[in-house]
Amino acid sequence: MADVFATGNSVRVLLAASQGATPSESTPLVLAYAGVENVNAQIDALLATGVLRRRMAMTELKVSNSMIEAWWRSLKHHWLFLHALDSVATVRRLAAFYVDEHNRVLPHSAFHGQTPDEMYFGTGQGVPAELATRAEAARRARLQANRSVNCDACPALTVAVRTRDSRPTSRALA
Repeated sequence: MADVFATGNSVRVLLAASQGATPSESTPLVLAYAGVENVNAQIDALLATGVLRRRMAMTELKVSNSMIEAWWRSLKHHWLFLHALDSVATVRRLAAFYVDEHNRVLPHSAFHGQTPDEMYFGTGQGVPAELATRAEAARRARLQANRSVNCDACPALTVAVRTRDSRPTSRALA
């Protein structure tokens, strides 16, 4: 784990990845976005050796890793940076906790209240209906509580209400 960003780290990671790549007829391809860690003189020099090829997301390809980048940003700024990152073991422990909470505990709006695990394993089919039922019950309870409030200090209010045939009528509010 490096204390600071250094382009040499990216070169070392890519070299290690190229050595671990499955042997094939063609040069291994790296899909990257145009961040400073992927586009710099050191990476360009590595690519010039022919060890790897690079394709730029959203430039040369119509794909992007922006969803996972957003997730990593959330992990860093909403969780990791709130703690002392004093060792690799600490980072691993904190990241494992965040991943578990994200997948198993936290519902996602795109999944209509289901967690990612419930979507993946198909165990949360009843969650959207249950949430809708509970939301309707909560709405009815709020409506009843608000309508039952009566304060002797406030005078009765009269407001003009239009009926369906658009004739104004008076209605007293308590």
